[in-house]
Amino acid sequence: MTDMPVTNVRNFAVLGHTASGKTSLVDALLFKFGVNDRKGTPENGTSMADWTDEEKDRKISIRAKPFDGVFKSASGSSYELVMLDTPGYADFAGQMLSACSVADAALIVVDAMAGVQVGTNRAWRQCEKLRLPRAIAINGLDKENADFGAILAGLQSIWGARCLPVTVPAGGRAVSVLAGGDAVQEHRNRLVEAAAESDDALLEKFLGGEALTPDEVARGLRASVLAGQLVPVFAISAKTELGLDELCEGVAAYLPSPADRERADADGRPLPASPDAPLCAFVWRSIVDPFVGQLALVRVFSGTLRAESELLNVTRGAKERIGTILRLNGRKQEQAAACRPGGIVAIPKLKQTGLNDTLGAPGSSFRLPAIVFPNPVMAFAVTPRTSGDEDKLAGGLSRIAEEDPTLRVERNAETHELVLSGLGDVQLNAAIESMRKNSKVEVNLSTPKVAYKETITGRGEGHYKHKKQTGGRGQYGEVYLRVAPLPSGETEWFDDAVVGGTIPNNFMPAVQKGLVEGLQRGSLAGHPVVNVKVSVYDGSYHDVDSSEIAFKIAAARALRDGLSKARPVLLEPVMKVTVMVPEHNMGDVTGDLNHRRGRILGMGSEDGMQVITAEVPQAELFQYSSQMRSMTGGRGSFEMEFSRMDVVPANVAQKVVAEAQKNRQEEE
Repeated sequence: MTDMPVTNVRNFAVLGHTASGKTSLVDALLFKFGVNDRKGTPENGTSMADWTDEEKDRKISIRAKPFDGVFKSASGSSYELVMLDTPGYADFAGQMLSACSVADAALIVVDAMAGVQVGTNRAWRQCEKLRLPRAIAINGLDKENADFGAILAGLQSIWGARCLPVTVPAGGRAVSVLAGGDAVQEHRNRLVEAAAESDDALLEKFLGGEALTPDEVARGLRASVLAGQLVPVFAISAKTELGLDELCEGVAAYLPSPADRERADADGRPLPASPDAPLCAFVWRSIVDPFVGQLALVRVFSGTLRAESELLNVTRGAKERIGTILRLNGRKQEQAAACRPGGIVAIPKLKQTGLNDTLGAPGSSFRLPAIVFPNPVMAFAVTPRTSGDEDKLAGGLSRIAEEDPTLRVERNAETHELVLSGLGDVQLNAAIESMRKNSKVEVNLSTPKVAYKETITGRGEGHYKHKKQTGGRGQYGEVYLRVAPLPSGETEWFDDAVVGGTIPNNFMPAVQKGLVEGLQRGSLAGHPVVNVKVSVYDGSYHDVDSSEIAFKIAAARALRDGLSKARPVLLEPVMKVTVMVPEHNMGDVTGDLNHRRGRILGMGSEDGMQVITAEVPQAELFQYSSQMRSMTGGRGSFEMEFSRMDVVPANVAQKVVAEAQKNRQEEE
């Protein structure tokens, strides 16, 4: 609805734990708004939101998707509700992050039986991080033994008294707290108090014993939600449509419009949410549509995006020609003439624009900050089953990664493996299955090799004389060198200490090249060598038989000799891990981390969950995502990032070295 006033637009992300009913709620609202002619559900494969084959097969949401419809309130005003349905599964947390980054508010859906779960906590933490105004919908109140009061008490015990009910279930319907009677008087009093606390004038009136008018209460509650001081709670059932009218009224009344949220670009300059301001729009998702091709999903923050126009990709400094603009509702794609602040549309076939790019009017310099996605926590090495499919495989994986920024595809320069990494096994398996269907490539998956490195802990001397005579001109070069640990803070690793011309200057570049190549394969297990200083101090040459290749070989083998005498050790990547689990899983999780050679750094609590910080070798973490889920019944989650390289314990290193020697013998 391009002519809808910006003040009547509500753009919000629908968040929560998997299976809490987020998608069912979106489907029910789309049916209510007349966007869909029937009420779909994920369970029977008719969902308008979970419409892809992967989502139907797995019965979970995999991608964040925009929907919008028009709600006509009881007051007669019309509102455009722009909803972003998001996955609740931890493996697809990057999709939730993308949606939250471009939404003006959030609606967190909580299951009326399970209450706050790990996915609920994850959603809440994301809202806190982005300072996103939010409301909560307790869903599934049609279920037997559903207890609204108990779930509400649980919310308040974790997130505080700012979680206040706006509607409560009574007699098979949702009753407005503000319009209710004695049964909800206590809730009503707390709402009115929250409204008064949002404004000094209202608070003075309230403390003076004067009653606030309904308009003053509504205005105060709206301001309180925007400031994050109030989180309105609604009672609903997406299945029976209990409380959906009241929910929509509450969204319209209390959640902010684009004009209410103060947005700024990366330099802190304000972006007015006016259709008449200069255009500033942001690409928050990229889709590969099988029929249309590349689609850039764009949120308009300022100005008006128009079809058949010329824009500037401010991020890349490149011009873009906009042809068609598409408004998406699941499979439905409708052409739109324009999109104003708060709206989300798809632009097909942009040539130089991708995820995290800012689009503006020609000459614009407004640029929005990029979304920072979580680091991968799980990885597979991927190889094609059919020889010759390597290029096809790499291309297919790259296309999949374009749609999901938390997927990473890279050729490891040290292990030479093609590695696909992401946030969990479900995400990775879904990506592989999608690639298999689209690219027609069958693959094998395996645990990636660890990118070990080697270093030395002592000093050593190395020597090698390369002498070869086969008739005619021979090969001759001799190198003496010393190796030692590179002093901390020093970057110059090579020292030419030759005196008297025992190695002519014209052969020193070849010597250095031999050392560089030698450092790529250490003396222990053939891994790259780091933090070593090499001093070449003597050698010999032959007037006829010496050559660059001879000195290169001599240097590399002298280095290997020196390294082997300098107490070499193996280094492994160590990751900093933050684990969040329910309290009753603490013993199992800490014991498991210790078993994985982990070192516990600290413990704490956050949002009703226990938080463990530890350092764990990467070799012990490749399958940790699925094992953590099994250990905690799906309630645990973790994040990790590279910390440092550390010495591998002798018993573990012995196995790594033995395996490397075995592989070397097989290669020979």
